[in-house]
Amino acid sequence: MSRHDAIARAARHYDEGGFLSVLQDAVARQTESQTSGQLPKLKAYLADFLVPRIAPLGFTSRILDNPDGVHGPFLIAERHEGDALPTVLIYGHGDTVRGYPEQWREGLAPWTITIEGERWYGRGTADNKGQHILNLGALAAVMAAREGRLGFNTKLLIEMGEESGSPGLRDLCRAEAEALKADVLIASDGPRVSAERPTVFLGSRGGYTFEMLLDLREGSHHSGNWGGLLRNPGTVLANAIATLVDGRGKILLDALRPPAIPDNVRAALADIAVGTDPTAPAIDADWGEPGLSAAERVFGWNTLEVLAFKTGDPDGPLNAVPPTAKATLQLRFVVGTDWEGILPALRAHLDAHGYPMVEVRAARTEVFRATRLPVEDPWVDWVLASIAESTGKRPALLPNLGGSLPNDAFSEILGLPTLWVPHSYPACLQHGPDEHLLGPPSREALMLMAGLYWDLAETGPAVLARREALKGA
Repeated sequence: MSRHDAIARAARHYDEGGFLSVLQDAVARQTESQTSGQLPKLKAYLADFLVPRIAPLGFTSRILDNPDGVHGPFLIAERHEGDALPTVLIYGHGDTVRGYPEQWREGLAPWTITIEGERWYGRGTADNKGQHILNLGALAAVMAAREGRLGFNTKLLIEMGEESGSPGLRDLCRAEAEALKADVLIASDGPRVSAERPTVFLGSRGGYTFEMLLDLREGSHHSGNWGGLLRNPGTVLANAIATLVDGRGKILLDALRPPAIPDNVRAALADIAVGTDPTAPAIDADWGEPGLSAAERVFGWNTLEVLAFKTGDPDGPLNAVPPTAKATLQLRFVVGTDWEGILPALRAHLDAHGYPMVEVRAARTEVFRATRLPVEDPWVDWVLASIAESTGKRPALLPNLGGSLPNDAFSEILGLPTLWVPHSYPACLQHGPDEHLLGPPSREALMLMAGLYWDLAETGPAVLARREALKGA
């Protein structure tokens, strides 16, 4: 059996409907981690769906309650072939955002896969059920091609709370560090740079969400009688936000801005095109940090976004000065940003600019940290070469994803080099209605992941030796 045979088997898994059948079962399971009372369904995804499917591959599994005692559980599974072999950790999440069935367009539903052309609609198809099921399918193809062996050891970690900020994941990684010990993380989440171009990213931007609030008085007051005499909290809050980010999206507060983009990161982003898919929104060329390319703005810089803003009743406005206003903002940040200093910096800045009445507080307890594996790491050339051989395409290399992932649990706590190979695409609508996965990139993903797993057995030991040599140099 050969590498070619493993890839062909992976393609047949798609062509003969195997992948679709498994994905249909997964999507039918309503695993919304952002909705209360879902723990039985979250656990059932692991116990009733995943564990029976990986047992025939030789995995031994454990389901662990969340260390926080509140949120979704975890699956840790292991398949061991030999102490001298490389060990890979595979990660994914089986939870989804809310289904919002009333928001999907006619003919579509979140918990049933509907195929229209190349699009496979359903909640979790792209984020993340489809992606980790693709990887497991590729793993099975390689095992079949090697007649029951892989040539490396495999550990699998599936969480059921990523869409709620991965609560408990870091504590679990600390407590289970020995069980999760590996040589490299190879995982899939997030989008490619485009549907047609295979992509690798080495980390992710961090995400810090905070609220700005004003509560100036009891009740609303007539805008004709009291307008001009009473502070309008909407006006105050809008102007307070304008001291943080200007009308063209440039961040004004130095504490929220990153260091200069490193030369190696800028070089990696030089051939990255953003927003090229036909269904992607048109990019505003004059938005964001001046002087940066579109790719640098998304993957090499920080962004501050107003996620929500409310004062009064937008759906039924009164002729009155409202008493309160609230905004939720989010900073997406790259490596080098002092995220722990964000709240103190905001407080000092607002006070200095005449807004002591604006309260600022963290909106979430969990924070996604920024991470980035150095582009010079030997694993990077290895993964790029493998994907190029399998697909005949030059893969895109992103030093980090524009979005946020719990990658710090793996890179910082477990100390792993991290390779992410996403199988979705930018316009997949993964957190809104009409989420979908594309068929052709999914078939290609099965094939390229089979190539990766084949190469891990063949050339993975040489990569490990190279890394050790560099450490000693």
